[in-house]
Amino acid sequence: MMKYLTPESPAFVPEVSQDLIQQTEEKLENSPCKELFSHCTKSVLDHLSGEPFQEYLSSMYFDRFLQWKWLERQPVTKNTFRQYRVLGKGGFGEVNLAYAYETKDALCLVLTIMNGGDLKFHIYNMGNPGFEEERALFYAAEILCGLEDLHRENTVYRDLKPENILLDDYGHIRISDLGLAVKIPEGESIRGRVGTVGYMAPEVLNNQRYTLSPDYWGLGCLIYEMIAGQSPFRGRKEKVKREEVDRRVLETEEVYSHKFSEEAKSICKMLLTKDMKQRLGCQGEGATEVKRHPFFKSMNFKRLEAGMLDPPFVPDPRAVYCKDVLDIEQFSTVKGVNLDQTDDDFYSKFSTGSVSIPWQNEMIETECFKELNVFGPNGTISPDLNKSFPPEPPKKGLLQRIFKRQVRSFMTKIRNTILDGQCHIPCYDGIYAMIKTEHLREGCPSQSKCQLAGNFLTNTAYSRSADILYHQYHLFSSALFPVVENFLPKLFFSAMLKCLLK
Repeated sequence: MMKYLTPESPAFVPEVSQDLIQQTEEKLENSPCKELFSHCTKSVLDHLSGEPFQEYLSSMYFDRFLQWKWLERQPVTKNTFRQYRVLGKGGFGEVNLAYAYETKDALCLVLTIMNGGDLKFHIYNMGNPGFEEERALFYAAEILCGLEDLHRENTVYRDLKPENILLDDYGHIRISDLGLAVKIPEGESIRGRVGTVGYMAPEVLNNQRYTLSPDYWGLGCLIYEMIAGQSPFRGRKEKVKREEVDRRVLETEEVYSHKFSEEAKSICKMLLTKDMKQRLGCQGEGATEVKRHPFFKSMNFKRLEAGMLDPPFVPDPRAVYCKDVLDIEQFSTVKGVNLDQTDDDFYSKFSTGSVSIPWQNEMIETECFKELNVFGPNGTISPDLNKSFPPEPPKKGLLQRIFKRQVRSFMTKIRNTILDGQCHIPCYDGIYAMIKTEHLREGCPSQSKCQLAGNFLTNTAYSRSADILYHQYHLFSSALFPVVENFLPKLFFSAMLKCLLK
């Protein structure tokens, strides 16, 4: 409100009417929600879709945009390789999926980088283990909102743990790694012993059928760990077998230290209830039950969902929030996925670039992508966008230029000899057809002296055939003649040309 809808602000948006601003202020006071600025947004979009958009369509910036979109649709070839590398192809402002690419055995989905690190690093490597309750409450509330959105789509997450909760540049959480998430058919339940040791709910360990209950168990484990500085069923750095951890989950009760307030202790106990039918969040109202718990009494969820609450911690953009550089290279792989022909056909149409991370780093460090956004001086059109300029001829490689230079030198000698009226040059028999055609094309002033001229002057069809043979020879010689002539006996080379020209 203060930044965009206040006239005194330098970022004020005058396209929003005062009536809309007043209505928004009233909603903010009485009933803040996600759709608080929807009418203001629509007003701005309506304005931009009119005259400003028409101006954009006729501008050089739209031409540049079309260049990007055209390139996106092109397959990566040796001719477009440099363009892809310069543009850093893929990643047009998507929030989560940056781009996708294929390898020989995998479809890779690359997500937006979260520079704030994960909660595990912040819990254990930023001073004393654990958070103050206020910070844990904020993260728990945002995680609960994320789970609520997933559950609204009838999707259970099943892998809630600190490693999968990331912080963005502003300190808000993002739920990542949905590899174990599954959509539950309407009115049905599922079964599956999946998850991470120490965070799997009892019904998952017992291979019972369930719906959304494992996520509320995971939320209880996460709140406990954020406050206590260790997971509820395994001490920090404790080496214990998986079977023992599973036994503790099924049979033992968690221990609460002085760090827990009564509200925090209560919500953890209710979320970590071993009977899923008695667990908080599983009584029919889902996330609404959890939001009503006294632990969240100070949290305004409407303002939180509207992005109006400041996080308790904002990452430093100059810092790297990971314990080891190897943590940055962690990948999540889903195995056992079988793709049929329909899938292969679909994924083959992905042209979102296979730009590896090292190449991206190189592009960022060398800033070679900046050349795309260069225009002419004083805002004028750059030559590549000027449609009146003829397109540049395709550039040829070094070998092509060397071969062509040698062939031209050889052809010049032949032409000069023909124009002098002497066709008995020291050449190979297979080249005579080409000499005859050159003789007619160049208009030899001494045709009567040329022993080979008569047949061509009287036989148009043969002349036309010889013309075709000339082009065949030229294509052949431009690639092989400079090399073959130097290394193969003349007799063998003559035989090769005769076979080609027959």
